[in-house]
Amino acid sequence: MGDASTSIEDLKQSVARFVRERDWEQFHSPKNIAISIAIEAAELMELYQWGPENESLELSEKAEVRTKVDEELADVLIYCLSLANRIGIDVSQIVQRKLARNAVKYPVEQFRGRY
Repeated sequence: MGDASTSIEDLKQSVARFVRERDWEQFHSPKNIAISIAIEAAELMELYQWGPENESLELSEKAEVRTKVDEELADVLIYCLSLANRIGIDVSQIVQRKLARNAVKYPVEQFRGRY
């Protein structure tokens, strides 16, 4: 199953089932999950730490690094979906809403090719 055939809801249900089967809901306060997101994101950043900016894409293509990137990104996403499950967030709605706000904040004609 890939992105084209798996919905966000499918992923949220898979994460919820995984957590429920292990009786981890008791540990999944919003605070704990938010901290875990930051920790896993830091582990992802660590993979690129101290490397030259212009080589980060090439580094990502190395098999041993790509495996680690895949694992850390999955951890970040799993915790994000866990937080959404825990506090009842519709991920699709909040992403679309935020993209709409960002489109107003960063109009294409003013920000294309600029960071």
